[in-house]
Amino acid sequence: MANILAVGAHPDDIELGAGGTVASLIKKGDSVTICDLTNGEPTPYGSPEVRAKETMESNAILKVERRINLGLQNRWMKDSDEARVKLAEVYREIRPDVILAPYHLDAHPDHVAASSLAQSARFIAKYTKTDMKGEPFYPPRIFFYLCIHLKKMIEPTLIFDISETIEQKLEAVKVYRSQFYSGDKPRGDEIINRLRAQAAYFGYLAGVGFGEPFVKLEEIGVRSFDHLIP
Repeated sequence: MANILAVGAHPDDIELGAGGTVASLIKKGDSVTICDLTNGEPTPYGSPEVRAKETMESNAILKVERRINLGLQNRWMKDSDEARVKLAEVYREIRPDVILAPYHLDAHPDHVAASSLAQSARFIAKYTKTDMKGEPFYPPRIFFYLCIHLKKMIEPTLIFDISETIEQKLEAVKVYRSQFYSGDKPRGDEIINRLRAQAAYFGYLAGVGFGEPFVKLEEIGVRSFDHLIP
């Protein structure tokens, strides 16, 4: 059983970029913890209370049992020393085999900062002779999911088969009504259609029904070809 930690800048980021993967991993028996760096507020139609309720609904859909919020500042998040320590302490506690983190190229400054922070915290989590809580630990693998505002095609390192969990992913996104279904021009249905089309495209590339793309900055080693999709 693998131990996975999914890191996102805001509640809904992981659902948008890796929700199908998270649901699939949990269904297979892996342990998945989500760490939101901020509460995502303020936004035009949301509030901390509303976002917390929506996040709980999403957790129930994806079957996520533990979700942490670090309380960093939405809109102005920085890869600061303080933030690095907070996230590194999560790494040292959870001790994940794999980290899922936001891709580093994006128009949203919080997403860029979150990607940088996920990597910086990974490095300092192994420090000795420090006041950080927990024992030193260096998470061995980090994969970056695509939840970006840039209209740009990113070439993935791998594509995760989410054919069995695409509907869970989309239902989890839908519960963030304050973000996608509120206001004069709600865009929820458009976003759901785009997510389905995107997942179908990447699924086609992998030879499956639906897929989610991931990027790894380091090379991937294998010991067997048994689980590769034809």
